[in-house]
Amino acid sequence: MTETATVNARARVRQLTDLTRRLTARLVEESKAFESRRPHDAAATLGETQQLANAYRRESAQVKADPSVLAAAPAGDRLALVKATEAFEAVLSGHARAVEAARIVSEGLVKTIVAEVAAQRGSPSAYGASGQATAGDGRAGAFNRTA
Repeated sequence: MTETATVNARARVRQLTDLTRRLTARLVEESKAFESRRPHDAAATLGETQQLANAYRRESAQVKADPSVLAAAPAGDRLALVKATEAFEAVLSGHARAVEAARIVSEGLVKTIVAEVAAQRGSPSAYGASGQATAGDGRAGAFNRTA
């Protein structure tokens, strides 16, 4: 292989390794926020995480389509990429669990609030004892099951 191909492959591997490590670090921080019950902290950096994730997805797809672009890189650099990817996958799994747990807790809170509001309103009756229509609460409530 030419020296140019080696330099280019090495730069590409190092760039992908750095991107993977940065994304992993973001996910670690978000997971910590979820675990310490501070999802708003994770929401504050969501834009940065999404940008890194999109870049990672694009780069990974390009490498998957043509793995030869990394073939000329030194073995040590490729090994660093493999280790960074393994760490990313482990953190990603934990992050997914933390996000799912936060979603379940949030949905539970919303369901509890909806149930409490419904209980306080009482059951609606169309007609009272006198045969006259009873006045309703006048407030509407909606519960959407998507998070």
